[in-house]
Amino acid sequence: MFYKCSPGCSDPKHRHQVMAAATQKFSLKKNIEKNDSSTNKTKVSGKKFKVVDAHCHYLNPEVNAKYAYLKPGMHDATAVFATELSRLTNQNQIKERGLKFGNVTERLKDMNKMGVDVQVLSPAPIQYYYFTEPDVGAKISRDINESIAKVVADTPDRFVGMGTVPLQNVDLAIQELEYAVKVLGLRGVEICTNVNGLNLTDPSLGLEKFFAKATDLGAVVFLHPMGFSQGERLVEHYFNNVIGNPFDTSLALAHLIFDGVLARHPKLKILAAHGGGFLASYWARMDHAWKARPDARTIIKKKPSYYLEKVFFDTITHDSQILGNLINRYGAKRFMLGTDYPFDMGEDTPRQLIAGVTGLSPDDKELIEGLNAMKLFKIK
Repeated sequence: MFYKCSPGCSDPKHRHQVMAAATQKFSLKKNIEKNDSSTNKTKVSGKKFKVVDAHCHYLNPEVNAKYAYLKPGMHDATAVFATELSRLTNQNQIKERGLKFGNVTERLKDMNKMGVDVQVLSPAPIQYYYFTEPDVGAKISRDINESIAKVVADTPDRFVGMGTVPLQNVDLAIQELEYAVKVLGLRGVEICTNVNGLNLTDPSLGLEKFFAKATDLGAVVFLHPMGFSQGERLVEHYFNNVIGNPFDTSLALAHLIFDGVLARHPKLKILAAHGGGFLASYWARMDHAWKARPDARTIIKKKPSYYLEKVFFDTITHDSQILGNLINRYGAKRFMLGTDYPFDMGEDTPRQLIAGVTGLSPDDKELIEGLNAMKLFKIK
């Protein structure tokens, strides 16, 4: 029975206090369910998925200090081909953000702010160490990989890892890849877009065996640049990062395609940083060249974009319209949320960037925010 009463009615027969308590309890429960961001898990068709950052970096302070004598910054193209202002700005960035690289507590706070459940940790690009002697590079790779594996082991619900390998020696690179995946449980490796200025398909490197082994292991190969190694014309305005990074990724992808690596290893799992560089947005020119000129189709039998469509990309494009154009071209299943954390050239609000894509369906949004990465990196 419903009673039409004044707001101050105290008749016990009407049970106003009981109904008010029940209503308050129900509202409280709904608010908790709505606002609970401790796990950021979202139900999808009766299942749950995790929001995954597929592109972020970790640098262990002890490992970094151990090999500081090698002065890796002298081999960083973005630092070599830079103005004094750019170098000073990078130094200030380390002062402001340096703690975030290796401090897990700070990292977890930032993850919660961004609404990220899981980070796929990869080494900071400064940790490639391809310039060292192969045995030294192998030792450094082992230390880096074990430091990342420890973070994952300590907090397995929030992190999975990718390692690094000494690409200056293919046999040692394969050994470390197997150790990283089979022993440490890392899901893949991050590699630079060149090896000491050589293309990844340069015959002198012999990396075909490495890509074959990565394919056999089902390991993700995260293609991440460290500037353009011939950057004399990219010194001003931080161009060796702004332009050099996406350009070197584009060049690396183009060689992997035109030199037939992706044709010979169709199951190779390549994740290309920064939205695939420039190549992903300007694919039609290479397709045109392949059709128009015999020197552009000396190896591959299908148009270049066919192979590019098999690559995975992160969402670091800095603009929702650009990201939307890429998604329309390659499909939502090829994209994964990325932040480039904790660098200043990263994306601090990645979910807002994705949410700003016009016409993106809820299902596609869920794929990009987490489901694709959960599948690729085998996240439960």
